[in-house]
Amino acid sequence: MSPRFIAELGRKLSRRDDGIDVVLAAPGLPGKAALAEARLDSHCRVLRANSHREGVRVFEDPSGAAVVILGHGLALRTEVAVEVEAARRGRGMATRALVEARRLLSPGEVLFAQTAPGNAASLRALLSAGFRPVGSEVLFFSPD
Repeated sequence: MSPRFIAELGRKLSRRDDGIDVVLAAPGLPGKAALAEARLDSHCRVLRANSHREGVRVFEDPSGAAVVILGHGLALRTEVAVEVEAARRGRGMATRALVEARRLLSPGEVLFAQTAPGNAASLRALLSAGFRPVGSEVLFFSPD
């Protein structure tokens, strides 16, 4: 996973990398999620999810300040992404939304998330919500 290796692999594949992400996982939780399914097709996070995942579903927390996205990503694993309005960040909203996202799955299922290791706020929210690191990955994309 060294930068030189990744750069060389990307060159050989004629693809660009999206950086090294830490991959985290958490089991589903029992109970009904305090999230409502939403139609936010133009939201930037939803647009990105639709370009990289299948079966994307979008939810909002009760305040409408947090958007939770579930979809099937790499190896069809169920993945989550969260976006909190800038003015509402730093108050634990992402952690609460991630815990509720775990309730969208049954306890026998696993929910995955990825983030840049340097994204301290995202990493803290994921760890606080019960996610645990399981590895790292680099995704390669067409050089658009």
